Amino acid sequence: MARDTTDNRPIERVEELAADLAMGCKPREKWRIGTEHEKFPFYVDGNRPVPYEGERGIKAVLEGMQRILGWDAINDDGKIIGLVEPTGQGAISLEPGGQFELSGAPLETLHQTCREGNAHLAQLREIAEPLGIRFLGLGGSPKWSLAETPRMPKSRYRIMTAYMPKVGTQGLDMMYRTCTIQVNLDFETEADMRRKMQVAQRLQPLSTALFANSPFTEGRLNGLQSWRGNIWRDTDNQRAGLLPFVFSERFGFADYVEWALDVPMYFILRDGRYHDCTHITFRQFMEGALKDEVTDGLPTIGDWSNHLSTLFPDVRLKRFLEMRGADGGPWRRICALPAFWVGLLYDQAALDAAHDLTADWSFEEVDAMRNAVPKEGLATRFRNHDLREIAREVLAISRKGLSARRRLNPEGYDEASFLSPLDEIVARGTTSAEELANAFNTRWDGSIEPVFLEQAY
Repeated sequence: MARDTTDNRPIERVEELAADLAMGCKPREKWRIGTEHEKFPFYVDGNRPVPYEGERGIKAVLEGMQRILGWDAINDDGKIIGLVEPTGQGAISLEPGGQFELSGAPLETLHQTCREGNAHLAQLREIAEPLGIRFLGLGGSPKWSLAETPRMPKSRYRIMTAYMPKVGTQGLDMMYRTCTIQVNLDFETEADMRRKMQVAQRLQPLSTALFANSPFTEGRLNGLQSWRGNIWRDTDNQRAGLLPFVFSERFGFADYVEWALDVPMYFILRDGRYHDCTHITFRQFMEGALKDEVTDGLPTIGDWSNHLSTLFPDVRLKRFLEMRGADGGPWRRICALPAFWVGLLYDQAALDAAHDLTADWSFEEVDAMRNAVPKEGLATRFRNHDLREIAREVLAISRKGLSARRRLNPEGYDEASFLSPLDEIVARGTTSAEELANAFNTRWDGSIEPVFLEQAY
């Protein structure tokens, strides 16, 4: 998230929070696709991490991007930490370890999404290459220890860094040493949100397997296909993972609100200053827990929006749905991830087929699959099948959904072509992580350095 919200409208009743989520309901013709992708910056000289400060640091990259884009700077305590397009059509932000993120504009087609990604990477190369910087498309930092990883000067990250070790064993690794590709998608009604969220939550482990791309840690094989997926198993389980209540036939906005109210907060923002609120839940905030601690310590809609942005379930609900299961990867997969989910969720026949396929998958079964996928990938067993077999069926549904949308490029091709990288993975039966691990053991001769050539933007 590039910029924390400052919406000072007061919250008077819990019911207002469900109504706020419901404001995301949109007619089908207004549905859009918002793609986010993160990548690790590194110096070509020595494959070293890039700090924030310095003539060739992250700050210099952001300032250079601002010059060529003309976007507004986002500042935190006087330091530039991101950029936002003046009308809200896209943003650039920094993750805690300097991971560079584009939060794309809400677009109508995947063709536009791919053009956006191409333009962003070209602009980034224009600024970064003269500084000796390139970017790595992986789900996990392959070489640097946590101590070697830079820290970005963003106030909310200081609060999270202090809090994470109290609630899990891998939260700092999540913050500083992982990258993802995400897509944000719309819903029409509460019932439509329910069906999409249920399908997406059940299929999120499959997405993790298809996009598994983090087999290295600190220069060695870590024994996993998605180290990033494994990290999410013990980051902060109060606010992350699968949500059992989503499996209910009666799940709705109010259920998500009730869960979110009882998750500890990270902060509130007042007059540009972040106040640590990790000692209370949002429900306690609603009950007045901060009114004597902080000036203007009563909850606002902005506080609620910021709180929702600090929840990390596999599928996150705001005024749209966020698909959060995939590792970061090379350019082609930046387009493949939104294609996978748009095909499944934006065509009614495809959504119905995906629902019929997964409707009887229980929370316990999906949770077991989620726990197995980081190590086993597409070989993970589910009932009498492995995920490779299920992937074939799900990709066929997604392809039909994309073809039915009839969004054609100037050459007359529809959006289904963006699934090709996933078709290749399923056809060969090995994930990107397995291919990288094989390269490490054979032609790379046990060295991590070639990954910075082969997976770089």
